[in-house]
Amino acid sequence: MEYNKVKNADYILNSSSYVIKNAEKHKNKWNDYFGNKNPIDIELGMGRGDFIINMALENPNVNYIGIELNESQTATAAQRVEGRKISNLRFIQMDAANLDKVFGKEVRIIYLTFSEPWPKKIDEKKRFTHINYLKLYDRIFKKDKHIILKTDNKGLFAYSLETLSNYWYTFRKVSLDLHNDERNIHNIMTDFEKKYYEEKRPIYYVDAVFE
Repeated sequence: MEYNKVKNADYILNSSSYVIKNAEKHKNKWNDYFGNKNPIDIELGMGRGDFIINMALENPNVNYIGIELNESQTATAAQRVEGRKISNLRFIQMDAANLDKVFGKEVRIIYLTFSEPWPKKIDEKKRFTHINYLKLYDRIFKKDKHIILKTDNKGLFAYSLETLSNYWYTFRKVSLDLHNDERNIHNIMTDFEKKYYEEKRPIYYVDAVFE
């Protein structure tokens, strides 16, 4: 799915109270920033923010930070919440490869929702479940490691199960068809997912931990 370029995206990002500027200055102080001791969960590649916005609305006792490299998508997410008061939600427009510059050991859960699959071997290191990223996440998890992934891409899913398992994660839940899973796994859909649901594509899901 492709998104249109947002006009004045830079202005929207700079003027939005939801978009954090100079996020590095809050490293090791995110609970102070939010003004509470609630858990901090992040989503990498949040797109236009559907998932993380609704997670924040549903779980007011958790602090959510959505991270997105694309300027237009981040601006769209900011526009969606403009004028609303969602105190436990913020966005950062940045490259996820720099997570450890923004977070100390402060994060409870990392959500990977419909991440770019990067199917070519030459791009393998860009996948959010590549071992280099798993090592990066070690630097920001507060205590136990906890990753929740959803994707429609079978290749990325198989790859992720292998890399997570090889890195000693265990799987709490795995689903090869999330929307038709008899366990009724709680799920908030993303933009991508709504489209794929209409097309009756299977959605792959894994809840992985290292405790």
